[in-house]
Amino acid sequence: MSLVELYEKYCQCQMCPLHAQGRSQVVIGEGNPSSPLMLVGEGPGADEDRLGRPFVGKAGQLLSKILEAAEIPREQIYITNIVKCRPPGNRTPEPEEMSTCIHILRQQFQLIRPKLIVLLGSAPTRAIIDPKARITQVRGRWIERKGVRFMPTLHPAYLLRNPSAKKDAWSDFQQIRDAYYMLLQGDENQ
Repeated sequence: MSLVELYEKYCQCQMCPLHAQGRSQVVIGEGNPSSPLMLVGEGPGADEDRLGRPFVGKAGQLLSKILEAAEIPREQIYITNIVKCRPPGNRTPEPEEMSTCIHILRQQFQLIRPKLIVLLGSAPTRAIIDPKARITQVRGRWIERKGVRFMPTLHPAYLLRNPSAKKDAWSDFQQIRDAYYMLLQGDENQ
C-alpha cells in the first residue's frame, strides 16, 4: 500500500463520531514519504479541515517558522496528526477518537518508516507514549522504542497562547535538528 492508497482507503472514513460532527474532509498528512523525520500533531483545525492539509493555520505557520529557524525544510519531512478529522471547536481529541485513528497512524509509520517522531502536544504523547504522560514532564526528552526515537514537545497552538514557552520548544527543536542531521549524514555515508 502507498500513502495515496492509504488516503483513498480512509478519505471517507466513518469509524468514529468525528465524521458526523462537521468535518469537511479527512486530513491524512503530507510531506516526504521517505523522510526519517515525522511530526505528529493532535488533529486538524478549521483551516486544515478546509484545505485538507495538516498545520496550515496559525499554529502551522508558527511550526513552519520553527522548522525554518531549525533549518529543517518542511517539504523534506512528513507531517500528520493523531486524529484525521477535525474535532468540533478544535477541542483536544478524545481517547476513543485517538484509539480509533491510531491504526491509520500505524499504517503511516509502516509506510514511511521514520527514525525520529516528534509528538506535538499532549494528545499524541498520551496516545503513543503513555496515557498518563504529562507533556510538561516528558517534553524535551528522547524516548526510544523499537529503534525509533520519539521527542514529545509543546504544540505550536500552545506556544501561541503561552509565548514564554517558546524557549522550551526551541530547545527541543535544536535537539530534533541535531538528531535529524545526524541521520541524514549517516545515510550519506552508507
